[in-house]
Amino acid sequence: MNKITLLAILTLIIIVILVLMKENTKDSKDILLKENSVILAFGDSLTYGFGADNDFSYPKIMQKKTGLKIINAGVNGELSSEGLLRLPQLLEHKPDLVILCHGGNDILQNSSSVLLKENLIQMIQLIKQSGVKVLLVGVPNFDIFGFGVNEVYAEVADATGVLYEKRSINKHCTK
Repeated sequence: MNKITLLAILTLIIIVILVLMKENTKDSKDILLKENSVILAFGDSLTYGFGADNDFSYPKIMQKKTGLKIINAGVNGELSSEGLLRLPQLLEHKPDLVILCHGGNDILQNSSSVLLKENLIQMIQLIKQSGVKVLLVGVPNFDIFGFGVNEVYAEVADATGVLYEKRSINKHCTK
C-alpha cells in the first residue's frame, strides 16, 4: 500500500468522524463543531501529506469536504519530542479541535515507545490546558502482517480520556 492510499484511508476515517461530530449532538457530547470552527491538524509527515500533492493532504481534503477551516500543522520527518516543543505556539491560533496524529517517525526509527507515550500525553495535556478538545489518531505499525495501530495510542487514550480513532489498516485493503 503506498503513501497516497494510506493518506486517503486516514482522510476518510477522519472525515466520517468530523461529520458525525458536526451533525450528531446526541452521540457527540464531548465535541460539537460549529460552522465557523477551526481545526488544528497537528502531526508529522502523515498530516503534512508527504508523498502527495499538497491538495491531497488529509487536512486539505477535510477542509474541502466539511467547509471547516483546517490548519495543516504537519512537519515532515518530525519526531514527537520536536512536536511537543512546537505545539504551544500553534495553540495560540485558538482552535476548537486538535487532531493529533503524531509519532510515525518515532515508530519508523524504532524510538522508545515509552518516550513516544510520554510525549503524546504531554501534548494532550497542553491541548486540554488551553481549553481545546482533542481527537487522537493512532499511527500504524508497519510490519509484515499489514498496518495495525501501535498499542501506545490506546494506552495514551485510556490515560488521558480523549476521543481516539484506532481503525487499523491491514494488508487485505483494496487499492
